Amino acid sequence: MLDFLASTLVTLLVTLDPPGLAPIFLSVTRGMTAAQRRAVAVRACLIAFGIMAFFGFGGDALLAALGIGLPAFRIAGGLLLFWIAFEMVFELRTARKAETAETAITKDHIHNVAAFPLAIPLLAGPGAITATILLAGRAAGDPWKLGILLATVAAGLLSCLVVFFLAQPISRLLGTTGNIVLTRLLGVILAALAVQFVIDGALAIARG
Repeated sequence: MLDFLASTLVTLLVTLDPPGLAPIFLSVTRGMTAAQRRAVAVRACLIAFGIMAFFGFGGDALLAALGIGLPAFRIAGGLLLFWIAFEMVFELRTARKAETAETAITKDHIHNVAAFPLAIPLLAGPGAITATILLAGRAAGDPWKLGILLATVAAGLLSCLVVFFLAQPISRLLGTTGNIVLTRLLGVILAALAVQFVIDGALAIARG
């Protein structure tokens, strides 16, 4: 149970990357008052929680309806997470996220930024959704583990909410070098976790 908790917490925190979202949150909410930024942050985290909870509890049923086995999804999800880690290590993910945010600002009204691009795809993006489904698969229907997963998703998004509230001072505190170092360190950790997902999927296929 403790191993599952530790793995879930690390995977979701690395995938969500709260510190990396701080500068993007500032750019998306540029021109808003402090109260408006807080309202956008809360709404975005609530929407993201609903999306990730849906995939956490309904991901297996969705995969079954599509005829996809969980081991295959573990391997595919591990490869996807590894690519995200690759982007983080080589500083490609931040540029892509920033580009997504800027595109959304030009196309959507300012009041909708909580849903897009903050909730989707910056918080509940492909990596976070994949990680949630994979972790739910590891829970194997155990209600305690599923409860831990749900609580960890909430904790991860709560950390994002705190970062959003403190985005401006955190960005100044870390500076350019600090943001780069932290992002690359998290990328290396995520790469190792992604490889473990692939190994788990391959072993499940071999046993099957």
